[in-house]
Amino acid sequence: MAEHCIILMGVSGTGKTTVGLALSQAIGAKFIDGDDLHPRQNIVKMASGQPLEDSDRLPWLDRIGDVIFSLGQKNESGILVCSALKKRYRDQLRQGNPALRFVWLTGDYDCILQRMQQRKGHFMPEALLRSQFAALEAPDESESDILAVDIAPDVAHIVDHALALLNHHSLQRIPA
Repeated sequence: MAEHCIILMGVSGTGKTTVGLALSQAIGAKFIDGDDLHPRQNIVKMASGQPLEDSDRLPWLDRIGDVIFSLGQKNESGILVCSALKKRYRDQLRQGNPALRFVWLTGDYDCILQRMQQRKGHFMPEALLRSQFAALEAPDESESDILAVDIAPDVAHIVDHALALLNHHSLQRIPA
């Protein structure tokens, strides 16, 4: 796959980490969980049930942007997990990173809440899911580098669908 970096985006609980690990194995790319790049104060804030503000996310997005840039400079591919809920966040990540693509993991509130209730060991509490949906600015046709994938099927089908969309998108960009 020609992309240096693919961001798996979506609200908390969509399976970004699980799908990201499987997708990275399928294409032989590095896996980077954006949650590991949050500053300490963000983790503490979310763990206490407080949603992040835009000002909290800026240093985190800067770190993620630097990782994307580093991958590109080393000519490496990566799958990076980042909620990227707002268009301005996605635009910030795009700056200086032309080989970036997004896979948007989508699902309805009830499905995602059920999955969040089943997971263990994550600092993001279920109570913040509504704030994630409220903050989400769904991509529109102006963001042609974003491919939507429904999370209802099992992980293998989600990964297969994402790969098919990424391959199709890559082929469309190759000049005739």
